Amino acid sequence: MGTATLATTARRAALCASNRLGLCASNRLGLGASIRLGLGAAILGLTQAPMALADGGTPKVPAAPLSQPAFGVLRNSSTEEAKKQSREWLNRKGAWNAGVEKRFEELWSRDVPLSDKVADSFGLGDRAIAAMLASARDAYGLPPESMPALFKDASQSIYLRANLAVAYARALSLRRIHEDALESLNLFQPEQVADPATYLYHRAVSEHALMLKEEALNSLDRLLQDVPELPERYRMLGLLLAYDLSTWRDKDLAWISRKMEILQRRLEVSRGGKKTQKIQKEVVARLDEMIKDLENQQKESSSSNGGNCPNGAPQQGNPGNSTQPTNPAKDSAPGGPQGQGGVDSKRVKELAEVWGKLPEKDRARALVELTRNAPTKYKEAIELYFKKLSQTSPAPVPAAP
Repeated sequence: MGTATLATTARRAALCASNRLGLCASNRLGLGASIRLGLGAAILGLTQAPMALADGGTPKVPAAPLSQPAFGVLRNSSTEEAKKQSREWLNRKGAWNAGVEKRFEELWSRDVPLSDKVADSFGLGDRAIAAMLASARDAYGLPPESMPALFKDASQSIYLRANLAVAYARALSLRRIHEDALESLNLFQPEQVADPATYLYHRAVSEHALMLKEEALNSLDRLLQDVPELPERYRMLGLLLAYDLSTWRDKDLAWISRKMEILQRRLEVSRGGKKTQKIQKEVVARLDEMIKDLENQQKESSSSNGGNCPNGAPQQGNPGNSTQPTNPAKDSAPGGPQGQGGVDSKRVKELAEVWGKLPEKDRARALVELTRNAPTKYKEAIELYFKKLSQTSPAPVPAAP
C-alpha cells in the first residue's frame, strides 16, 4: 500500500508541476522519475517566479488544468471571505470597536498564512485565545501540558475550533513539538478549515517526524493532488518529503538514526518518560537483532565452506604448512579476546542504561572496547547509536579539583 500510495502522490505531483510549465507527464513514469520531474519542474518554476520557501506568506500559483474533475478538491477560502467571517465573529462577540478595527486591518495586511490571520482575529476578541496562541508560539516557553479544552468544546462552532487548531498546530510544528501538533489536527478534517493547505502540510510534517509513513503519504497525496491553489513553498517541500519517504527501509541503519532523532527531540521538548524509554529499548533491541543476524550469517558461511575461508580457499595454518599461524586474526577486526567479529549485545544494553552517568573518557574507552571486534557495518551502527545518545545525554561535567 505504501509504494502504491507514494507512486500515486509522485505521479500526480509531477503531472501538476509539469502542466504548469507546458510539459507532458506520462502515466508510465517510474516512481523515481516522477518525483525527479516534479522536483525539477517545481525548482524551475521557483527560478522563473521567486518565492519564499520559508513557512510564511501566502503566495499562490494558478490551479493546474485538469483533464478530468478531481475527487475531493480542497480550496482555501478566499482572503475576503475569511476576513468577512472573522469580522462577523468579532461583531457577534461584541468586541468590534475602533481600536479593534485598526488592529484587525493591520493583522490582515501581514504576510502570514491564512490560518494565522483567522486565528489571530479570534484572539482580538478573546484574551484566552490570544494567550493560548502566544504560548504555543513562544520558542523559549514550556511545551503544553495538555491539549486546549476549547478544541473539544462542542458548544463552540467548528469554524472557530478547527481554524484555531491549525494555527496552534502550526506553531507547535515549527517548534518540533510534533506529537501535540498532530493530536490537535487529528480532531478535525481539512474540509472544515479555511486553509487546508497549511493543515495538510503541517500534518504531513509531523507524521514524517514521528515516522508515520503511511499517514504522511496520505496527507501528502491530498496536499499535492487535491489543493489546486497550493502555495509554491508547500508544493516544493511536499515533494521533498515524498522523495525522502520513498527512501525509507524498515529497521535499517537509517531507521535507527531516525529513531534516535525522535529520542533527541523528545528530550529537547521535555517529553521524557515511558514513551521515550520505549523508543530507546526499540533501538537497542534492533541493534541486538542486527548483531545476532551477522553472527548467524558468519556461522552459516563457515559451515557451508566446510571450515574453509569464504572464498573457498583452505584456511591458513593447516598441518601441511607448519610455518603459518593456526588461527590468524581476520582482516576486518584487530586481535583481541573475542577475535571472531562478535559484539557483546548484553554490554550494549548495559552501556545504554548508564551512558548519561559516564564521564567523557569512560565513554570513549567503553565504545572502543565494545566495537573493537565488530564488523564495519555494525560498528557504524553502534557508534551512530551512542553518538546520538551522547547528544541526548551529555556527559557529566567533572568536579573542579
